[in-house]
Amino acid sequence: MAQEHGKQQRKIIHIDMDAFYASVEQRDFPEYRGKPLVVGGLPEGRGGVVATASYEARKFGVRSAMPSKQALKLCPHALFVRPRFAAYKEVSQKIREIFSRYTDLIEPLSLDEAYLDVTADKLNIGSAIEVAQQIKQAIKDELQLTASAGVSVNKFVAKIASDLKKPDGLTFIGPSSIEKFIENLPVDKFYGVGKVTADKMKKQGLFTGADLKALSKEDMVSRFGKAGGFYYDIVRGVDDRPVQPHRETKSVGAEDTFPYDLTTAEEMYAELEKIAKTVNERLLRYQLKGRTVTLKIKYSDFKQITRSQSFTEGDNDTNFIADTAKRLLDATDLENSSVRLLGITLSNFYPPEIRTKTSSEQLDLFDQQI
Repeated sequence: MAQEHGKQQRKIIHIDMDAFYASVEQRDFPEYRGKPLVVGGLPEGRGGVVATASYEARKFGVRSAMPSKQALKLCPHALFVRPRFAAYKEVSQKIREIFSRYTDLIEPLSLDEAYLDVTADKLNIGSAIEVAQQIKQAIKDELQLTASAGVSVNKFVAKIASDLKKPDGLTFIGPSSIEKFIENLPVDKFYGVGKVTADKMKKQGLFTGADLKALSKEDMVSRFGKAGGFYYDIVRGVDDRPVQPHRETKSVGAEDTFPYDLTTAEEMYAELEKIAKTVNERLLRYQLKGRTVTLKIKYSDFKQITRSQSFTEGDNDTNFIADTAKRLLDATDLENSSVRLLGITLSNFYPPEIRTKTSSEQLDLFDQQI
């Protein structure tokens, strides 16, 4: 792989905590240690979904985003606990403090993972592998948790590398190894390729990075749209995206899944008013006014729709948000509808000079959206 246009090659680390929520629970509550633990919605009643499963539960096929009822069938002796997001956020902030000893170029992706650019690390260690080892050890010593790390010259490869030797792994993929590594990589292991796209690729006889690499850029774009250009670069080991410690706030929202299905407009209005109040508080915190209001509805059969309305002026008033959401709801076919989730999001902020949020705010906003 060639040097980046003559510039110094980046040293990127991707840190991913191991079964984060479950590991925090097992650390804090000894009775959970060594047992299959599922953090998320409880399987009783209509049931929720799995947020994280411990490695003991994963052995039985339990995975994140799986319905809790299915998780219970796979692992009948699993322990189910509700998430404690305040505790996870507190631990996440301590992890961030450890990162900041080595670099200020930190881009959180969620509470439990982040990219770090250590091309010029604060302690002048020089070796990204050594920095990753020190970070992993500090997390283990200070927080009694384990993390896995991927080290490479770009974000894409570092992200994939961190997942190769979980838990408590460290994988380095150097410049000379990147193209061969990606050629051998199954398409469903590509970060950014979801199940639907992976299935589409396989139906076209594209199973590995080498298969993708055989296509021209024009062919990739015609098959996969704008993302095809990204895949074309990636299979050649090219990813020039920088680690971004400041990221734009593009939308602010809130949603709620109800313990029982809502069947009347009055019930839905009442819930929309509560959600609008939460959205208002978040907009005020970030000093934002949105010109586009989007309503999200998920029905009892899991069918999901969104409806949006845009305005010439931005607003963040609770009543404005609630009233707009109600009008959008009225425009749908409410008769014989059973609704399990409602959400409201504001975007298209005004004025257009959007304030960027710091990485710590990124974590905070993520926590609110869970």
